[in-house]
Amino acid sequence: MKNKKITTSINTYLLHGCGRCKLAGTPDCKVVKWQAELMELRDMALASKLTEEVKWGVPCYTWNGANVFLLHAFKEYCAILFMKGALLKDPKKILIQQTENVQGGRQIRFTNVKEIVRLKKVLSSYIQEAIELEKKGEKVVMKQTSEFKVPDEFTEITKKDPAFKKAFDALTPGRQRGYLLFFSQAKQSKTRIDRITKYRAQILKGKGLQDR
Repeated sequence: MKNKKITTSINTYLLHGCGRCKLAGTPDCKVVKWQAELMELRDMALASKLTEEVKWGVPCYTWNGANVFLLHAFKEYCAILFMKGALLKDPKKILIQQTENVQGGRQIRFTNVKEIVRLKKVLSSYIQEAIELEKKGEKVVMKQTSEFKVPDEFTEITKKDPAFKKAFDALTPGRQRGYLLFFSQAKQSKTRIDRITKYRAQILKGKGLQDR
């Protein structure tokens, strides 16, 4: 399956992946690798009675339109990501902050079905707590855009490209933060430059990182 379109069906996701790359549907696809684990997590998600949707090409579970948690796969693990995980009590100390720049989201990672089954009651309690947080309208206090680290490479590039800087400054604060996080997460300078260069055209169009 050589589908470069983002998946819009849960079943398609579980069988073939998110559809973002040429590995979709092959044994090398991260989703296919963790298919059994993701299906186990999905069963638990459906038991929560939340609405099941596909957002960003992955299964997402919502309450009254608000994102509560999603399922996603990586090379080394699959995970459930609570959108407001930073507010969860986490008595078992199993929530993981992906990077220092991630604000609200927290993961619980898995590498086999047995781990999921063993933590079934714990996961259910975390899911219920996450739902209650959403029902109560609890919010994660986000850092202001001015508090985010701006990569040196981005500063240098925009100094030489006034139109690029003007377009970035015109973006909504949320879109600005998304880009700064994405650029900063790259460990190597070359990768940061490649990311900035790749998304220049999208920024000039006034679009965010996930906009299409």
